[in-house]
Amino acid sequence: MPADAAIHPGERRLSVSTRLFYGFGSVAFGVKDNGFSYFLAFFYAQVVGVPAQTVGLAIMLALVIDAFVDPIVGQLSDNTRSKWGRRHPWMYAAAIPVAVSYLLIWNPPTHWSQPAQVAYLVAVAVLIRSFISCYEIPSAALAAELTTEYDERTRLLSYRYLFGWGGGLAMYGLALFVFLKPTAEYPVGQLNPAGYASYGMFAAGLMLFAILVTAIGTHRQIPYLRDPPRQRVTLGRLASEMAGAMANRNFLMIFASAFFLYAGIGLGFAINLYFSTYFWEFSAQEIALFSFSSLTAAILAFLIAPRLAQRFEKRAVAMMLLPAGLAFAIGPVFLRLIGAFPANDSPIIFGTIFITNILSVGLGIIANILFSSMIADVVEDSELKTGRRQEGVFFAAIAFAAKATTGFGIFASGLIIGAIHFPTGAKPGAVDPQIIRNLGLIFVPTQIVLYGAATLLLLGYGISRASHHDTLRRLAAAADLASEGEPASSAGKLS
Repeated sequence: MPADAAIHPGERRLSVSTRLFYGFGSVAFGVKDNGFSYFLAFFYAQVVGVPAQTVGLAIMLALVIDAFVDPIVGQLSDNTRSKWGRRHPWMYAAAIPVAVSYLLIWNPPTHWSQPAQVAYLVAVAVLIRSFISCYEIPSAALAAELTTEYDERTRLLSYRYLFGWGGGLAMYGLALFVFLKPTAEYPVGQLNPAGYASYGMFAAGLMLFAILVTAIGTHRQIPYLRDPPRQRVTLGRLASEMAGAMANRNFLMIFASAFFLYAGIGLGFAINLYFSTYFWEFSAQEIALFSFSSLTAAILAFLIAPRLAQRFEKRAVAMMLLPAGLAFAIGPVFLRLIGAFPANDSPIIFGTIFITNILSVGLGIIANILFSSMIADVVEDSELKTGRRQEGVFFAAIAFAAKATTGFGIFASGLIIGAIHFPTGAKPGAVDPQIIRNLGLIFVPTQIVLYGAATLLLLGYGISRASHHDTLRRLAAAADLASEGEPASSAGKLS
């Protein structure tokens, strides 16, 4: 069967080149996300010198402000009419602003007052997150437009996650191996301010390249994509359509789950460097090696996720893998807290954490691939009920949840660091052991609550392989009726 050809009405099997071009653009999001998650809070607190609680609050404020941009971008993208379709004009336009704003955030004015530095952080963080939204949301929405086939979506999104994680981790490794190397002046490379400036410049160029590759590489798919209905776009119409989309029960459950899931992810990422540097006392080079364990995990997830989705229901697999991934992530910390884990000078420490990182990250990525595929399947469920396709709205709403609650997770990490009175500019091995222990005592139960709630809420999601196929059948029947003169809105009334 030829690639990129129709299998059933509305379903397409995509070529490998299409998947590759589509997936490569997520390198930009991966680089940005890793920078915000792993380095940004640490950089502004430990290098620039802004109090950790203030940094966490500033980043959360920026992410929450920016999160409200996402639904607007999603709606406008859904309703954009141009010779380049709905999504590509946004993708092309975002490329240069994304790169410039990312460069700025790693070059704060050091001579400004602390309040001015905080304002700078908030303003530039809002800019970069808003510009990346103008690319990421239309790009993410393409997954639901390129194919409606149940398993093909999981395959397509596997490429997206592979490149997102691969690009982000490659940049993470480069940052620690190349840009944040220890020097005579900065024996702890993570505290070197010049290294962050060089990292920002290289990362910005990589993000620009990735966005343009995907926009240009998927440009030939534009004729296969849907045009929005001819209608006047007003604020009232946008609000009405958004409210209609949010009324979908399946989406509401996965949306609620996303709030807790991304809060846990944000907390884990933001505090990860503290655990690596102070809890386990790894060197910058050892920490950099974890990019290889996470890259291994991403590759394994890329290979395994589509096969699991073909054999089992997406929801069931996601509900098993979310808590399993968390168990491997917090297990070593929990064992250390109860005195059942070796001391940091043990030769098995690094290898053990390396392996558990592969397992926790790999299981988490598979769960997230399925999570995104489940969101794509909501598009047709909603179309059947409302008569509208709103890929941008659904992916924007999830992006809203991710940004708002990831911001909360970063804010929570700042609260934890402040609550345990973690010292600024501390050297590994020189921090009070009780402070290190308190870090784990707060982190572990918080993650259990967040991931537990995310998992249980997925019980309310009801789309299965069979129900999705039935939805496509009914939409095809409605399209046939519409072509014969019946109103297209009957799609939402078929039984």
